[in-house]
Amino acid sequence: MTRVPDRLPRTRVLREAVYAEFYFWRQRIGGWPWWVQVTLLYALSRVYSLLVFLAAARHQGSNPWTDAHPDYLSFIGIWDSAWYRQVYLEGYPTEIPRGLDGRAVENQWAFYALFPGIVRGLAAATGLGWQVLAPLVATIAGFAAILVIFKLFRRYAPHGTALWAVAFVAVFPVSPILQVPYAESLNLALLAAALLLLVQRKYLLAIPVVVLMCLSRPVGVPFAALAGLHLLWRIKQRRTDPLDTPEFLRAAALALVSCAAAVAWPVLAWSVTGEPTAYTDTETAWRGEDLVLFRPWFDMGVHLFGPVGGMMAPLLLVAVAAWFLCSAPARSIGAELRLWCVCYLGYLLAFLHPQTSTFRLMLPLFPLALAAAFVSRSRAYRVCLALMFLAGQIVWVTWLWSWTQLPGGGDYPP
Repeated sequence: MTRVPDRLPRTRVLREAVYAEFYFWRQRIGGWPWWVQVTLLYALSRVYSLLVFLAAARHQGSNPWTDAHPDYLSFIGIWDSAWYRQVYLEGYPTEIPRGLDGRAVENQWAFYALFPGIVRGLAAATGLGWQVLAPLVATIAGFAAILVIFKLFRRYAPHGTALWAVAFVAVFPVSPILQVPYAESLNLALLAAALLLLVQRKYLLAIPVVVLMCLSRPVGVPFAALAGLHLLWRIKQRRTDPLDTPEFLRAAALALVSCAAAVAWPVLAWSVTGEPTAYTDTETAWRGEDLVLFRPWFDMGVHLFGPVGGMMAPLLLVAVAAWFLCSAPARSIGAELRLWCVCYLGYLLAFLHPQTSTFRLMLPLFPLALAAAFVSRSRAYRVCLALMFLAGQIVWVTWLWSWTQLPGGGDYPP
C-alpha cells in the first residue's frame, strides 16, 4: 500500500517563511526615517498609476489630441493638459472669445497661471519642452504634497495611522492626476502647506503660500472662509486659548489677504480683458448656462432621479456629509481640518456643476483620508480600503481619462 505524503507540514513551513519575510521587511522599513517611508510609498503608487496609464493607452483609439495607441507622455497630455499647454505657449487672450449668441466660449482664462508659468520658467532655464517638464513638475509637486500631508497628519495621529492616511491619499482613485500636466498636484502641495501653517498658527508665513495657492486653482474662496472662521473661533476661545493682540493682528492679516487672493484671478482677468465678468463667463462656458448658486445640484438630481428624488438627492448628500463630519473619526482630525472640509464642501455645493469631473475635485478633501484611517485600526480594513482605491484608479483611467466618443459627440471629462 502506497503511503500518501503528508504535505501539511511543508505548506505550514512555506507559509511561516512568507510571514517571517514579511515581518522582517516590515520591521526594517519601519526603522527607516519617516521621509524615506513616505518617499517609497509615493514612488510605488506613482509606478502603479504609470502602469495603469500604459495599459489604458494601448487600448486608446484616435482622439482629438493624439493618434491611436499613444505613448505615455502623449496620453497624459490630453484633456485639460492641452489647455495648460496652450497657456504655456500662448498666454491668455486679451478679449474673451464669444459665439454668435454672445456667450463666452471655452478659453484659457479658466486655467490658472502658476503651473504653466513654472513650467515656462524651467523651460527657459533648461531648454526642455512642455512634454517633459510639465509631467515632471506635476509629479514632484505631488511628492512635496505627500510629504507635507504626512507632517500635517502627524499632528493628530501616531506614525502608523498617519502613514496609512497618506497611503490613502497616494492611491486614491483620482491620484493619477498627481503625475499628469494638471495643476492639481501643485495646488495640493500649497493647500497642505497653508493648512499646516494655519494649524501651527504661523499666520504670516502662510500668507505667501495662500497667495500662490490662489494662483494655482480656484480654492481661494473656501480657504478665505476657513481663515475668517478660524479667527472668529480663536476670539471665542481666547479665555482657554490665549489670543494676544500681535497674534490677533497676524491672524486677521491672513484672513484679509486670503479674501483678496481669492478674487485675484477674476480681477486679473478683468484687468486684462476689460470685462468685469471675464472669468465667470469663461467658467460657465463649460456648463452652457449662467451661474446660479446651488441650482446645478438640483438640476442634476432631477436628471438622474426624477422630480421628487432629484430634489431630495442634494439634501441627502448634505445630510450624509454632515453625519460623517460629526462622527468620532472626523472629530479626531482637529477643528481646523474639519472646518476646511466644511468650507470646501459648501463651496462645491454653491458653485460646482456636478459631473464626472467632480471626482477629481474631491482631492482637496484629503484630510478625510485621516478620518478614514481613524475609522478602524484593523489592518484588514485598511488594506481592503487601499485595494479598493487601487482598483478605483483603473476605473477612473479607463472610464474617464481614456477618450471614447459618445453618441452625441464628446466624452465624459475626467
